[in-house]
Amino acid sequence: MNNNNFLHKNSFENLKILIVGDIILDHYLIGKVDRISPEAPVPVVLHEVEDYRLGGAANVALNIKSMGGSPVLVSLVGADYYGNKLTDLLIKEQIPTSNIFKDPHRKTTCKTRILARNQHLIRYDHESLHFINETLENEIFNSIKKIITGEDIDVIILQDYNKGLLTNNLIDSILLYARQNNISTLADPKKSNFLAYKGVDYFKPNLREINEGLQLAISETDPDVSSLYNASKQINEHLKNYCTLITLGPKGMYYHLSDQKGIIPTNERQIADVCGAGDTVISIIALGVAAKMNISDIIKLANIAGGQVCEKVGVVSVEKSKLLEEYNAQ
Repeated sequence: MNNNNFLHKNSFENLKILIVGDIILDHYLIGKVDRISPEAPVPVVLHEVEDYRLGGAANVALNIKSMGGSPVLVSLVGADYYGNKLTDLLIKEQIPTSNIFKDPHRKTTCKTRILARNQHLIRYDHESLHFINETLENEIFNSIKKIITGEDIDVIILQDYNKGLLTNNLIDSILLYARQNNISTLADPKKSNFLAYKGVDYFKPNLREINEGLQLAISETDPDVSSLYNASKQINEHLKNYCTLITLGPKGMYYHLSDQKGIIPTNERQIADVCGAGDTVISIIALGVAAKMNISDIIKLANIAGGQVCEKVGVVSVEKSKLLEEYNAQ
């Protein structure tokens, strides 16, 4: 391995990443099933474990912290039980909550998953999906400007789950202010705002989001390079972005910047759960960009990180020592 690319336990220390996006409370009810209900043809789950975890942009912040970086999280919760639970979890993980806004007209997003051991039976969502109003939008942007002018931010991540925080106007304002301050930006988009990220540096959708956002029908099981190239060209025509990164699940990741393009494969894994893998991948890409790694090494590291978290059930953050061990063994 090239020693210039060698990563060690102190890699990513002192890198400060600003994350703006939707935070989610992941709620797990885990039990065992040994009979069908007499009331309806559904399994009866005998309760064993209840667990709450950080999801969405909060999981991105947790992954940044797990890798040794310093996350600065800007987000939104409702004035409710789940909002309090989410902020308590952030405090427990020593992730600052001073820029977590409360909207009394909103429900905090909570995804409750019922599992029988490792089998996912049902998901029950509690959330509001309307966009924030102009007053709150201005408050949040003013907070972001203070962070950027007052702290040494290396990279900004816009983590969009279509839960209402990232309006088109807020996206435009953040990207413009980032350019004015020479800060690299990354976007992890969803369908509603898919082509709203004009001028972003790194644009990281998955293949399903590409098909939805561009109204394409690229095979998700066997995507061909020419179709991915045409999709990335369409994205660049709209966004004028520096680099497009398309995650392909077990196939790895497609990248396109300037005259560089292609698929970088990932290692075969025993997949237990894909929840939260996208959060992990965008976290590693952001840290790699901030650390000025080359793009192929960034993707290799992100592929490994995404694969490792998929080997575990539920939303989990990457383990730095395990990630670097596998990366350095390549």
